[in-house]
Amino acid sequence: MVTLTGKNIFLRALEPEDLDFLYRLENDETVWEVSETQAPYSRYVLREYLKNSHKDIYEVKQLRLAISDYNEKLLGFIDLFDFNPKNKRAGVGIVVLEEGNRNRGVGTEALRLLINYSFARLGVHQLYANITEDNAASIQLFSNLGFERVGVKKDWHFTEGEFKNEILYQKINRS
Repeated sequence: MVTLTGKNIFLRALEPEDLDFLYRLENDETVWEVSETQAPYSRYVLREYLKNSHKDIYEVKQLRLAISDYNEKLLGFIDLFDFNPKNKRAGVGIVVLEEGNRNRGVGTEALRLLINYSFARLGVHQLYANITEDNAASIQLFSNLGFERVGVKKDWHFTEGEFKNEILYQKINRS
């Protein structure tokens, strides 16, 4: 049975109550490099986003899920993006807020749940992740769960006056 429920965390749909957390995350400049954000988001824009977050992945080609512990504490988000049902692939992104949640297995458990869901429920053949070469934590996370390094995009991100390479990782469902 495929489930979005793990031992310590579960993945759930976004709720209107997530607005403050989403606002804080989307306006955290330390994660803008990953999301390619250039300017802050208003509460209004994020409220409208939450109103439409219930739409089907086949319609909007993306799915954002909240990562929550069993005390209902929101720990981060995990996304499928560029969902392509014809070619059976999707991109994966994850952010776990620091606040004592990192290095506790939250990201590993969330990514494992999303992989299983994607392969079993959505029929995805492959997942991919784009990770800057200096993001050791993400490289380790995705590598530990079977994503393979398949390519490098040279000078892909321009951040703080310098270019950074981006590494492409893929996990192909062989079953």
